[in-house]
Amino acid sequence: MSLKVGIIGYGVMGKTRHQAIDELKCGKVIAVSEPNNQPEINGLPNVDHDGIIKHPDIDIVFVCTPNFLNKDLTIRSLNAGKHVFCEKPPAFTEADVAEIREAEVKSGKKLMYGFNHRHHDSVIRMKELIDSGEYGKVLWLRGRYGKSVTADYFNQWRAKKELAGGGILMDQGIHMLDLFLYLSGDYDVVKAEVSNLYWHMDVEDNAFVILKDTKTGKVASLHSTMTQWRHLFSLEIFLEQGYMVLNGLITSTMSYGEETLSIARNRSTAPAATWKDEVTTKYTNNNSWRYEVDHFFDAVTKDQPVVIGTSDDAQKLMRIIDEVYKQKDF
Repeated sequence: MSLKVGIIGYGVMGKTRHQAIDELKCGKVIAVSEPNNQPEINGLPNVDHDGIIKHPDIDIVFVCTPNFLNKDLTIRSLNAGKHVFCEKPPAFTEADVAEIREAEVKSGKKLMYGFNHRHHDSVIRMKELIDSGEYGKVLWLRGRYGKSVTADYFNQWRAKKELAGGGILMDQGIHMLDLFLYLSGDYDVVKAEVSNLYWHMDVEDNAFVILKDTKTGKVASLHSTMTQWRHLFSLEIFLEQGYMVLNGLITSTMSYGEETLSIARNRSTAPAATWKDEVTTKYTNNNSWRYEVDHFFDAVTKDQPVVIGTSDDAQKLMRIIDEVYKQKDF
């Protein structure tokens, strides 16, 4: 029997998730909730939040709403006996996630978070190689993730702390931090400079973050910015016996450029800075939305644990976010 799905928040992300569900034929969306006063959207009933959460036929709720709603809707849906897929961020703080996890345990239902970057083919390849040990242990990581925004950003919900929970770090940088944790493990030291020197909003326009794992000595560096004046995604991982550099990310607009992964062994003889030994792969298809939804539905239908994007992942991530925001200077 096909699983019945309700989507709360039927904007870009809600429609994207709906498309992946349809392509995989893993479930059937039977209702949506979008506050636009239309009784139907694309032939589907458009109801209020409770109309999704309390719907007797809905098995799974997708939460694709502005950040401030994520925690409440997730807990309410779990309490109503629904499996839940929620977009990032999971909540505003680690303490919030701890509350969500209590509801998750009590419900016995599946909960997965939409850290979509984990499901890009390039990242999957990086994860495979790191876990294989072929290039030794991770020594350090450097991530840059930025975009240019226009003046009308002030009018968007993402520019308001009470609705977004934070600025560019909560919007974009959180993805890069999640990749740090996914690809290299946890960190226990957090140092940061967080500012809003240009846009002067009540949320940050720049975050510089340094992480360290005192057990292994590995260090990760993140710059998340909305004053870069161009879109950029770059993740570099250097290991004992080689490196991986991922530049660009496939998106609907391709504003971050082509998704290109370069891998090479380290070189100990001069000239060190030659590139002829690099193996470069360009990824032309974005399969991440299908991979992610497929993983979640597999967990539900086969009663398997969610492995990628768990509430434990979310809590570790929000612990770091908490520490960063404690160090902001405005």
